[in-house]
Amino acid sequence: MARKKKRSSSKLYLKIFFWLCLILVSLYYTVSLFIIQPHVFYPGFQIEIPNGYEIHGIDVSRYQSTINWKEVKNMEEKGIKIGFVFMKATEGVNNVDEQFRRNWLKAQEQNIPKGAYHFFIPGKDARRQADNFIEIVNLKKGDMPPVLDIERGHRFSVPEMQKEVKTWLDEVEKNYGVKPIIYTNIGFYQKYFQQGFEDYPLWIAHYLQPDKPRIENKWVIWQHSESGRVDGIKAPVDFNVFYGDSADFNNFLIR
Repeated sequence: MARKKKRSSSKLYLKIFFWLCLILVSLYYTVSLFIIQPHVFYPGFQIEIPNGYEIHGIDVSRYQSTINWKEVKNMEEKGIKIGFVFMKATEGVNNVDEQFRRNWLKAQEQNIPKGAYHFFIPGKDARRQADNFIEIVNLKKGDMPPVLDIERGHRFSVPEMQKEVKTWLDEVEKNYGVKPIIYTNIGFYQKYFQQGFEDYPLWIAHYLQPDKPRIENKWVIWQHSESGRVDGIKAPVDFNVFYGDSADFNNFLIR
């Protein structure tokens, strides 16, 4: 009789152990899905978007062709909306993006916070490049600060690159009265701008990262994907997050 009770107790303990394991496994996957998992896939946007960020945005150029900005404004999935847009304005000393003027006007009509960027070409006159941007882009209260997109020119020395870039930044800041944003990738930033440019807001491109770019420097905007989809835009588009809440974002806009 005692041996029979012992066997029954062993079976009971095994059952309890089995169910505890099932519960623990279920809890693990639940936590992984809703807490640990840094990215969530959004079918509408067709990309994973990192958790923990309130303000999401895109950047566009002529490569996105003609955009329906009303559809961009109205798109929403699981609480994610397009909260800002940067658009290419100019490149080099005399090029103007063919979609810029239309994008600028139509985004403004939809009350989407907007900003403009200049694609910098090292080796071409930096002041003339600044003049090109200033002539085309009229920034006002509520717009985002101007952006210098610098990601080419690896053959230039650090002093050469820094001198040209600083010239552009100084000319643009003098005109608009606000510090421009530097946009680049991690490798380029660490090579050329690790020292001496800490006061400029940083927009960093670094894809396929779980929750933030792998950089020690303080950043304001993170471009985390180049393959998102948005209603009203036929081509893939870059996705970004802003580091901060809505109050921080409003303070970041030109006043």
